Amino acid sequence: MRIGLYPGTFDPITLGHMDIIRRGAKLVDKLVIGVTTNPSKSPLFTLDERLAAVRRECTDMPTEIEVVAFDTLLIDFARSVGASLILRGLRAVADFEYEYQMAGMNQYLDNGIETVFLMADVALQPIASRLVKEIASLGGDISKFVTPPVHKDVLAKIGRSKR
Repeated sequence: MRIGLYPGTFDPITLGHMDIIRRGAKLVDKLVIGVTTNPSKSPLFTLDERLAAVRRECTDMPTEIEVVAFDTLLIDFARSVGASLILRGLRAVADFEYEYQMAGMNQYLDNGIETVFLMADVALQPIASRLVKEIASLGGDISKFVTPPVHKDVLAKIGRSKR
């Protein structure tokens, strides 16, 4: 069985994430979505809320999907779930530089686990969770960047009702 791992903070999960999940799931028999914390980011949602949202958004996938929390070194987590590949989404050149360096380090740590990059759909490339949160907190419309349930979650979390 070919297992892939798609790690991220998913705070919140966006249409860009969903695009990578849908397309990446076609490459493997099972896709593990690893939801983690990032000390350099200030999450809007708790880990449990993010896990629940990702699970909810992935209920209708044709490929087996498992959503799991982790707080270890990525390569160690990949080994623990039996992943033979790590799936990463790219939006821009800046993403590539960071991801290229991470892929190199991961290959050095375990050359049996490949990193696979997928370019985000052109229409979804500008979407970043950080920007979605910022737009919502300033009263902007985020409906083009997230699903309706996630839109509702974000607005409820920042204390606004849907207009």
